[in-house]
Amino acid sequence: MDERVSDLFGSGNAPESGSFSSASASNSSNSTHRTSKSYNVALRKASKKSKRNSKPLFSVNFKASNNAPYLPPEAEEGNIEYKLKLVNPTQYRFEHLATQMKWRLQEGRGEAVYQIGVEDNGMAVGLSEEEMRASLRTLHRLAEKVGADITVLREQEVEYDTEVPRKIAEVLVRKVPDDQQFLDLRVAVLGNVDSGKSTLLGVLTQGELDNGRGRARLNLFRHLHEIQTGRTSSISFEILGFNSKGEVVNYSESRTAEEICESASKMITFIDLAGHHKYLKTTIFGLTSYCPDFAMLVVSASTGIAGTTREHLGLAMALKVPIFIVVSKVDLCTRATVERTVRQLERVLKQPGCNKVPMVVGNTDDAVIAAQQFAQSPNITPIFTLSSVSGESLDLLKVFFNIIPPLSNSKAQEELMQQLTEFQVDEIYTVPEVGTVVGGTLYSGICREGDRLVVGPTDSGQFHELTIGSIQRNRSACRVLKAGQAATLALSDFDRSLLRKGMVMVSPEMEPTICWKFEAEIVLLFHAKTFHKGFQVTVHIRNVRQTATVEAVYGKEELRTGEKAVVLFKFIKHPEYLKVGAKVLFREGVTKGIGHVTKLQPISDHHPSHSENEDS
Repeated sequence: MDERVSDLFGSGNAPESGSFSSASASNSSNSTHRTSKSYNVALRKASKKSKRNSKPLFSVNFKASNNAPYLPPEAEEGNIEYKLKLVNPTQYRFEHLATQMKWRLQEGRGEAVYQIGVEDNGMAVGLSEEEMRASLRTLHRLAEKVGADITVLREQEVEYDTEVPRKIAEVLVRKVPDDQQFLDLRVAVLGNVDSGKSTLLGVLTQGELDNGRGRARLNLFRHLHEIQTGRTSSISFEILGFNSKGEVVNYSESRTAEEICESASKMITFIDLAGHHKYLKTTIFGLTSYCPDFAMLVVSASTGIAGTTREHLGLAMALKVPIFIVVSKVDLCTRATVERTVRQLERVLKQPGCNKVPMVVGNTDDAVIAAQQFAQSPNITPIFTLSSVSGESLDLLKVFFNIIPPLSNSKAQEELMQQLTEFQVDEIYTVPEVGTVVGGTLYSGICREGDRLVVGPTDSGQFHELTIGSIQRNRSACRVLKAGQAATLALSDFDRSLLRKGMVMVSPEMEPTICWKFEAEIVLLFHAKTFHKGFQVTVHIRNVRQTATVEAVYGKEELRTGEKAVVLFKFIKHPEYLKVGAKVLFREGVTKGIGHVTKLQPISDHHPSHSENEDS
């Protein structure tokens, strides 16, 4: 997207700081400290614009007087806990620490990070080697008591004017999965055609490197023409698991999806989207409907920013999906070519339209910092350079996926679960011996086998009753579906002809707002001529994708590129279920715009009729 949309994407002032590249920083400790300082300057500037109240981890600032590193003071909420030392606690103290760990794990939805050797005010005092070993043993006992495992992410020496070296340690505590309630993060995979998206996913999920001719991607393709052309045209889903010890769980040992789900404490679900421009509507549907937590933009090192790369980057930012970048195919290029592509990406990310702080990941330490800072500040953009053929730096990406925390905490999750059930219908299948099956995301509430819901709206704005049969998450059976989780639901003998993509399944007591017309405050990102009354566009709102006509442009006769207005849209084919505040993305040819729903015009004589299906 060009710089003219700076009002939409940022404040219009690019960060003054450069990118944080640590490939060279690993050469000496002094270099590491200098690079950390420069990165923290950039991070502080970025965090001012962040609306999240999380605190950054290990953004170490050195005090001039005694070189003692400081972390931000410990927060009561969140999944991060500071502990100075845990040496031989009394039984009462041990029970108190176990209760505290349960709280931190609940806050992080099954994950917590412990900083050992750090006081509550953030001062990194450090521990001797013997004290650190004793503290880690205690932490291991605590984790066993609450049903979790620990992994030492990294240790760092603290500079003090003492002869005995002192260290601080960062430890990941992850709960062993219980009743399949593993942490599930969704990552949308974007990038230009032939950038290596499907090949990278094949290597990550299958555990085998590519042969250089695309063998790794064959398992991801759903259609014959995709295999023949090597190009993705549909949306496919792949899973990568991590167990409670942080080890990768994938198909490398001939596991089925069910076995991966049983072994994994954390699951990364990749949404592989199409890169070719003619499949753009499919890519947009994947971004708006499947509610990804993050987006991974794959860029070929040899071709750089080409084709739909800028467009995909702009779409992710317009929908406010946090994005990180993977530069692939580094085995085909010289180091100079790779560095040129990275510099090109840095320039695009820093320009006023993006306003991002690029962070090049060069070693394991960088990957740990990147995962934590990326989730806490939306301006940080990690950049990985790797090869799916040689496997270069592939482990750094796995470390990043293993540590990256969820964006929403347990409190937000609980609030969503208290609401009435609302399930988005994104896919519809007919499965032999099962019947009609729908795939989608549970937006709010809880869904169980046997629940009675209503589905709609139909062309006349009605809803039909149905009963939920079996539920599957990531191809394995599931008893309870919670808000924010994606799944497929069997509807037994429900008539498939009554269903279409874009419908919702809601609790019978809900009074859903069905409308033909809605108002939205929009920004026109690009248009060749003028945007006016009577213009037709394809509108994307969550899982709704339909052609709509511009009925009115309030306060103006017409709109030009970069201008804002409130517009009245009218659906052409059938009414839809919408909510005020939902993001709107519309397009037609080169015309593109985004905004949000400000007002609905419900069907005047609408009273949702819960008419039963004749077959049920």
